[in-house]
Amino acid sequence: MKPYPLWLPLLAALALLIGGCESGGGVKPEGHGGAEVVDGTTAGRPGGDSEAGQGAETRGARQPGEWTGNPLDNPDSLLSKRVIYFDFDSAEIRPEFVDILRAHVAYLLAHPDVALTLEGHTDERGSREYNIALGERRGNAVRDFMLAEGVPPNQLTVVSYGEERPVALGHDEESWALNRRVELVY
Repeated sequence: MKPYPLWLPLLAALALLIGGCESGGGVKPEGHGGAEVVDGTTAGRPGGDSEAGQGAETRGARQPGEWTGNPLDNPDSLLSKRVIYFDFDSAEIRPEFVDILRAHVAYLLAHPDVALTLEGHTDERGSREYNIALGERRGNAVRDFMLAEGVPPNQLTVVSYGEERPVALGHDEESWALNRRVELVY
C-alpha cells in the first residue's frame, strides 16, 4: 500500500478556497468590512452605453443593496465605474461622468486614508509631447473637479501616460474613443 501524500489535503483546501472566491463566496477583502456603499447604475462608456448587461451571469440573483464586499467592486455601484472618457482634443469632463465622479468624491471623503491616482491617457494622434500634456490636462480636470467637491489634495495624484498605454489597439474612431480617458486607480 502506497503512503498517503501529505500535500493532497492542502491541494483540496486550496481548490475549495479558489472555488469559493470565484462564486462570490462571501470572502470580504481585508480592510473594507464596514465601508459605506454608494449605489447607482449609471454607465459611463465613451458612447454613453450602459454596462448593466455586462457580467450579469456572475451576479446571479443578488438584489441591489445586498453587496457585502468592497464597495469599489460592487457592480451595481457608481464606484465600480473607474474610467472617465473625453472628447477628441479635450480635457472637459462630459456631463454623463459627473455622477460617477461625485460617487468617488463621497467615497474619498468617507475614507480619508484612501489615495487615488488619476491616470491621464490619449489616443495615438498628436506628438508624444502633446499627448503627455493632454493626458495631464485630463487628469488635472478630474482632480480639479474633486478638489472643488471637497476632496483634500493629499488624496489625489495625477499621472499622464499620453498615448503609451492604449486599451484599444485599432486605428479608428471607436478605438481612439476608448483611449481618450482618465482611469481612477485606488
